[in-house]
Amino acid sequence: MTDLRTSLALVALFSLAACSTGGSGTSETLIADGQVYAPGLDGSAEAVDGLIVAARLMDAAEYELAMDAYTRAALVHGMNVDVLSGLGSANLALGRLGQSETLLRRAVERADATPEVWNNLGVVLMERGKTEEATLVLRKAYALDNGRSDAIRDNLRLALAKSENPVYDAPLEQDYKLVRRGGSDYVIRAIP
Repeated sequence: MTDLRTSLALVALFSLAACSTGGSGTSETLIADGQVYAPGLDGSAEAVDGLIVAARLMDAAEYELAMDAYTRAALVHGMNVDVLSGLGSANLALGRLGQSETLLRRAVERADATPEVWNNLGVVLMERGKTEEATLVLRKAYALDNGRSDAIRDNLRLALAKSENPVYDAPLEQDYKLVRRGGSDYVIRAIP
């Protein structure tokens, strides 16, 4: 009989423990009116830089989300070269050539514009049929890079070939691929 009472007491104790909120009160704040709510934000945690988030989204081919992240990064960093070139590259990936050209032109006006930004502008200009200007821009990118980047050299060769042979431009449609290089710089390569 004593064993039965002990067993019943233990069952009752465990049943009550399972119904307990755990003493922290968090369950009460997360469940109200039968609805479950997400916990609040941790204000003491350090936020991840928006440029890093945007670069990761670009790598994941989430270009619309990357544009949102670059826009949020602009609130912190201002419209610097990284934000402008990132927005331009995301627009290029989405096929928005006019918007991409405008943003990349603004980026290359900055003194700290990298060769990759000049390359991206050159690719956009080629896609828009502005081959002569694209050649000049890609020459500048190649010179700033000291000829180290194969992608910039390949894009310059393509621009030179198109400017020397205008017929070459008509039947051939090139597909380009954004390639991440460094922090938030992207190089655009032709897909073979």
